Amino acid sequence: MRGCCASLPHFAGLPDCAEFWNNVLQVQINIQRLSPESSLPAAQHSGDAGYDLCSRERITLAAGGGRALVGTGIAIGIPDGFAGFIQPRSGLALRHGVTCLNTPGLIDSGYRDEIKVLLVNTDPSVDYVVEVGDRIAQLVIQRFERIEWNEVSNLDESERSLEGWGSTGR
Repeated sequence: MRGCCASLPHFAGLPDCAEFWNNVLQVQINIQRLSPESSLPAAQHSGDAGYDLCSRERITLAAGGGRALVGTGIAIGIPDGFAGFIQPRSGLALRHGVTCLNTPGLIDSGYRDEIKVLLVNTDPSVDYVVEVGDRIAQLVIQRFERIEWNEVSNLDESERSLEGWGSTGR
């Protein structure tokens, strides 16, 4: 299956795209289980960007806005140049009205304590019970660029310019 990457000069030495993606772009992240029964983050499909985070505790989220900081029982060592982002699980929000507050939750590379997820129950009338092992959120790891601020007296004009907050209509 040569072709998709092999035709590009930067990738000419690779036998196929799969080797490139599996060997070059794979990032190893150290992870520590804080208790033996804690689940490691897992992607449900090979192309998924999000890795499911599971609850290490049983917690009831009261109807109408009950919220709790839910532990996952894991700590991770994100390398410099990367950050973790906690995102809600769409099915949990759709079926039960449970989502994450402070989304996306940012995990900087220097953080080494337990990963916790701030959940809220938006259902107005039904409590939601988070059980041990429930998938409660997704973790996405992303590379980021370091920036240097360049202070100027005026910014370049753009097509959008000062339009914002509802300027494109409904």
